[in-house]
Amino acid sequence: MPWWSWALIWTGLALILLAVLGWFAVALYRKSLGTLSAVVALSDRVSSVDLDLPLGSAPFTAAVFADSAELVRKVEQHRVERTHRRQLRRDARIMRGKLIPNAR
Repeated sequence: MPWWSWALIWTGLALILLAVLGWFAVALYRKSLGTLSAVVALSDRVSSVDLDLPLGSAPFTAAVFADSAELVRKVEQHRVERTHRRQLRRDARIMRGKLIPNAR
């Protein structure tokens, strides 16, 4: 092959490379503008939230200093609530027909 055919091939490849890089740059620019607009919308939402409200949870107290009967009562209450939630989920699955009660 003559030398000028190699020059045409490499010039074409370089132009294709530049076109692909330009296309990636435009796509990245559009995505960054979309991300920026999402961040602005999120900052607007966050600014409207009042963060000075007290939290609903009780202040932290170490379990070492708590009454053991109270801790046992809390653990048992948690177990009862957990069992109740599981039973509610199971009943909902049965109502939807996803769980067959007589299947083994």
